[in-house]
Amino acid sequence: MTTSYSRILAYPGAAAFSAAGLVARFPVSMTGISTILAVQDAYGSYTAAGLVSAANIVAVALGSPLLARLVDAYGQSRVMLPAVLGSAAGLAGLAAATGARAPLAVLVALAVLAGALAGSMGSLVRARWTGILRTPQETHTAFSLEAALDEVTFIIGPVLATALCTAPVLPVTSGWLAALLLQVGGGSWFLSQRATEPAAHGRPGRAATPGGAAHHSVLRHGAVIVVIAVFLLSGAMFGANDVAAVAFATEQGHASASGVILAAWGVGSLTAALAYGSRSWGWPLRTRLLLGVVALAVGSSTFALAPNLVVLSVLMVLTGTAIAPTVVNGNNIIQVTVAASQLTEGLAWVSTALNIGVSLGALLAGSVIDAAGSRGGYLVMAACAWAAVAAAVAGTRVLRGARTRSTLEGQ
Repeated sequence: MTTSYSRILAYPGAAAFSAAGLVARFPVSMTGISTILAVQDAYGSYTAAGLVSAANIVAVALGSPLLARLVDAYGQSRVMLPAVLGSAAGLAGLAAATGARAPLAVLVALAVLAGALAGSMGSLVRARWTGILRTPQETHTAFSLEAALDEVTFIIGPVLATALCTAPVLPVTSGWLAALLLQVGGGSWFLSQRATEPAAHGRPGRAATPGGAAHHSVLRHGAVIVVIAVFLLSGAMFGANDVAAVAFATEQGHASASGVILAAWGVGSLTAALAYGSRSWGWPLRTRLLLGVVALAVGSSTFALAPNLVVLSVLMVLTGTAIAPTVVNGNNIIQVTVAASQLTEGLAWVSTALNIGVSLGALLAGSVIDAAGSRGGYLVMAACAWAAVAAAVAGTRVLRGARTRSTLEGQ
């Protein structure tokens, strides 16, 4: 296993930009929980906290593809350095406004600013890997590594943010301030590494495909639409799980254990990511994507039957092993489908679909949990997971006939 990862990390600059990208991605996993804890503490309302958090998530989802398109056109450092600083200013403003008990509308506006300019650091890192690697198998390994590092942030980030926000000697806004420091520090470190930065491709809409024809939005590719649909519904499954896990732990009398349950979900995904990227796979990407969402659906269908927290945690670890390979396969399909001059934009749509799905799934599951408890939330989760399977099945023909390079049909 280690040989595959050592090989790609030996490329000049690879280890440095991957490490910097890891640091810069931590705010993604910290901002949401920091927002809920800080706003609820200051305003005494979960509704207010949910509103500010939702505004931030929607802004991230809508802003990331637009920033990614500008990155493809003008370059990572030129676009993202001012964007990172603007997003950090939004987080700093949130901390100050919350401390001053400003009107809720001010917090919403600052949350939108922080989210709209945050961008998708994961897509920037993956675009760099694509630019320096030589073979599809190396790209598969690199994307698996980044999926594993994503899980590291989601295992550590929420725990760190919660500890900072609830520490008696620190202000409740400390989670935001830590995210701000990681965003500026990690982002500046990453963007300062110009040697591995992909070349800019000129103004959006003016670049050309390898065949010479001008290309337009990545959303004109059927394969991209299929991946977005699958990840939108998969994100809804993740969002429903977040809310249902908290509800189930509370019903069991151990509300503080909800973080441990969700960490188990991440541990399974992290382990699978490292194992999946260490070897080559002969099946077509479309088949692997379908198998991944089926595994997620089967596993999530068992959660409503869990009698206690221990059993649920075990089920979380087992089912979580399907997450990272599914994300890797979706990113790989995007990578072999869109033009090189639109790669960052295409990859950003994956995180956008997931973020929107998480918001919708959490909202739907929350309303069902209020009426039927955590079991109802897990039924919502299972329904979203099987809807993702249906989307993958319906899109199989599109993926088979899509304009791709060799890796979509098999590696």
